[in-house]
Amino acid sequence: MNNGLTIGGLETAYDQLATAIDAVGEDKSELFLVKLALLAAQQLGDEAVFGDLIQRAQKDL
Repeated sequence: MNNGLTIGGLETAYDQLATAIDAVGEDKSELFLVKLALLAAQQLGDEAVFGDLIQRAQKDL
């Protein structure tokens, strides 16, 4: 798996995501996140890796 983002890159991604979630509003944030996830899965191009990411994201919620 590509571990290309630095801590600074992850912080930037987090800030961008938080800003976008705020911009779309609470009523559309879930739809936005699903759409973003599907676009990321398409870009990633590997359903097994995407499935692994889903499992990792579910842990410790």
